[in-house]
Amino acid sequence: MAQPLATVDESPSSSPSSSTTLAPAAGAPLVHRRGRWIDGWDPQDEAQWSAVGRRIAHRNLVLSIFAEFLGFAVWAVWSIVVPQLPAAGFDLSVDQMFWLIAVPSLVGATLRIPYTFAVPLFGGRNWTIVSALLLLLPTVALSIVVQEPSTSFGVLLLVATLAGVGGGNFASSMANISFFYPDKEKGRALGLNAAGGNLGTAAVQLAVPLVIGSGAALALERAGLMFVPLAIIAAVLAWRWMDNLSNAKSDPRSYGVAARARHTWIISFIYIGTFGSFIGFAGAFPTLLKGTFPEVTATVAFLGALVGSVARPLGGILADRLGGARVTIASFAVMGAGVVSAIFALRSHSFGMFLGSFLVLFVATGAGNGSVYRMIPAVFRHGATGAADSARRARAAAGCLGIAGAVGAFGGFLIPRGFAISTSVTGNIQAALWVIVGLYAVMATVTWAVYSRRGSVFGDTVI
Repeated sequence: MAQPLATVDESPSSSPSSSTTLAPAAGAPLVHRRGRWIDGWDPQDEAQWSAVGRRIAHRNLVLSIFAEFLGFAVWAVWSIVVPQLPAAGFDLSVDQMFWLIAVPSLVGATLRIPYTFAVPLFGGRNWTIVSALLLLLPTVALSIVVQEPSTSFGVLLLVATLAGVGGGNFASSMANISFFYPDKEKGRALGLNAAGGNLGTAAVQLAVPLVIGSGAALALERAGLMFVPLAIIAAVLAWRWMDNLSNAKSDPRSYGVAARARHTWIISFIYIGTFGSFIGFAGAFPTLLKGTFPEVTATVAFLGALVGSVARPLGGILADRLGGARVTIASFAVMGAGVVSAIFALRSHSFGMFLGSFLVLFVATGAGNGSVYRMIPAVFRHGATGAADSARRARAAAGCLGIAGAVGAFGGFLIPRGFAISTSVTGNIQAALWVIVGLYAVMATVTWAVYSRRGSVFGDTVI
C-alpha cells in the first residue's frame, strides 16, 4: 500500500536552505529545491513515475508544447508577412522576397545544436523562460521595420534573421522533454511535443492575415505585436509551473560518436527530404499562392502546414507497425507524385489541383518526419552485441537525433532559394520542382538500398 506523500511547496520563492522530499513507496525520493529544481528524478522507477512522476512530466510537456508552438510561429512569421509586403508599399524583387523567407530557416537550423546543450546547462524550465523571452526580439523588431516602406532590404533581412531563434526552440524543447519521460512513453511524448510545435507554422499563417487586415488599412506591425503578450505568458507559465531536473546532463560524446557514424549522415540526408520539405514548402507556400493565384485569398496557405503537422504522429504510428524505412519510402513516392501534380496544375493554372497537390505533399512530409525519427533508434540498435557496444550505440542514436534535426531544417533554406534561382533563370518555379522530384527519387532509393533492401547490411531486420 502506498504511503501518503508529503505536501510540497512548489512556489518559486521557497527558501534556498529548505527542500521538500516526495517519497513514493518503493520509489526513489524526489527533492524539490529553490528555483523549481528537482533532485532524484528517475522516470524508469515505476513507483516514482506512477505516484508523482507522470503528473509532473505531463505538466512540463503541456507548457513545453505551448512555448515550442510560439517558437515555430515566430520562426514562420516571415513566410506570411513577405507576401503582404508589396501591398504595404515595399518594392522587393522575387529574389529578395525568397531571401526573407529562407534566412530564418538557415539561422534556426544552425541554432538547433547549441539550443540542445542549453537545457542541461541552464535547466529546462530556466531555458524555456529565456527562449520564450528571446522571441520578443524578432517580433518587436518586425513590428517596427514593416511600418516604413522605405526600410532597406538589408535591414529587413537582418530582422528576418532574428526570427531564427524560434527555430532553435524545437531542439531545446525536445531535449528537455526527453529527460522527463521513461523509455516506454518517450516516443509518444516527443511525438506530441513535435506535432504541437509544428502546428505553430499553420497557426501563424492563419492568424496573421486575419490580424493585420482587421482594420480599415493593412497593419503589418500587428504581425509582430501579437506575439508580445503570448511570449510573456509563455515565460510566466514556465517560471511558475515548469521544473529543472538536476540529473539532466548532456553527453557531448554522443555528438562525436554520431558524427563518425555514416548512418547519421545518411539519415540526415533523408531528413532534409522530409522535414526540410515540410518547413521549406510551408515557408514558400503563401508566396507561391499570392504570386500564382492572386485572385485567391492567402489565408488558405495555413492548410498545408496544418495537415503536415497532424500527419507527423500518424507517420510514427505507421512506422511502428510497418517499419520506418517502408513508410519513409512510401512518403517520398507520394511527395514526388504531389510535386508532379503541382507542376501540371501550374501549367493549367488550376488552383484546386494546385492546392490539392500541395496538401497531399504536406501530408506525406509529415508522415515522413515521423517515420524517419522512428528509424533512428532502430538503425543504431541493430547489431548491438554487448553492454559497452549498446551504450555506444545509444549515444550515437541520441547524437543522430540532434544532428539530423539540425541538418534537416536546412531544407527550409534550400527550397525557397531554389525557387528564387529557378524564377530568375526560367521565369517560374517548375525547374526547381523537377529537381526536387529527382531528389525525392534519390532519397527513396538510398532509403531502400541501405535500410530496406534484402541483402543489405540490415538484412531482413525491419528498420
